[in-house]
Amino acid sequence: MEYILQTSDLCKNYGKAKILKSVNIHVPKGSIYGFVGRNGAGKTTLIRVITGLHTPTSGSYSLFGVSNNDPQINEMRAKMGAVVETPSIYPDLNARENLKMMCRILGKPFDNVDEILKTVELTNTGKKKAKDFSLGMRQRLGIAFSLINNPELLVLDEPINGLDPQGIMEVRQLLTDLNQKKGITILISSHILDELSKLATHYGFIDKGMILKEMSAEDLHRSSQKSARITVDNMQALKEVLDAMKLSCEVLSANEAYIYGDFFVTPLVNELSKRNCFVQTLSQNDESLESFFINLIGGGEIA
Repeated sequence: MEYILQTSDLCKNYGKAKILKSVNIHVPKGSIYGFVGRNGAGKTTLIRVITGLHTPTSGSYSLFGVSNNDPQINEMRAKMGAVVETPSIYPDLNARENLKMMCRILGKPFDNVDEILKTVELTNTGKKKAKDFSLGMRQRLGIAFSLINNPELLVLDEPINGLDPQGIMEVRQLLTDLNQKKGITILISSHILDELSKLATHYGFIDKGMILKEMSAEDLHRSSQKSARITVDNMQALKEVLDAMKLSCEVLSANEAYIYGDFFVTPLVNELSKRNCFVQTLSQNDESLESFFINLIGGGEIA
């Protein structure tokens, strides 16, 4: 698998405070990587390090296969767009004027201004000044700034934080389009797991400066969907019955398995009994994505 961004035992200290502790993440090319952690977990610090705003205390990272210790790293950063914290917007300028101003600051031509405004759906804002924009519109304008370089990697720090439902939906659709239609890999940090679940293809979970787990969206869904742990005396019979009932399973041992999906216990037990397969233990679990994360970090509040 090709990784756009990787970190290797990345550490960042501020004085005696250890904010990042041997962090290892792997962001696949073409993915939307949900970087999940509660406030203060180290998400923003890592983003500041990989965008060059801060230097690592130890360890390393690579962008597009180039190490941060390589002189070419600045060229690789030029292939990345980022929105870290609240976008700096000129309140008395409209969207087009803001974007042209940012192009001027970056030394870029105005050639793709109209295309970018269309991408972020700010074409029809006319002469409306940015100070009159909704929070969602301002966030989309900030993302427009990050698209000036035609990035291959987009890094966003809490882009939906504080948005109303309409604004969240607009940003979500924009990010989906950027990923699916333009092929941009996106790293998005957030503590709002439920919203990330509508976007992300991969996840990295961080807490107290340490990566707890990386997994694909499929693995996360499998881990958090309705399931039951069952112990039987005939595993082959169990697999046959589950196949007939169109239920998936994960075999843990010769006698134990996870069953995934919705099912009624009595019909399952009856079908197993017909095949001389007897259930020894059965415990059901219904875990939400949020509770999965809470269990992963060992309890406590996410926000």
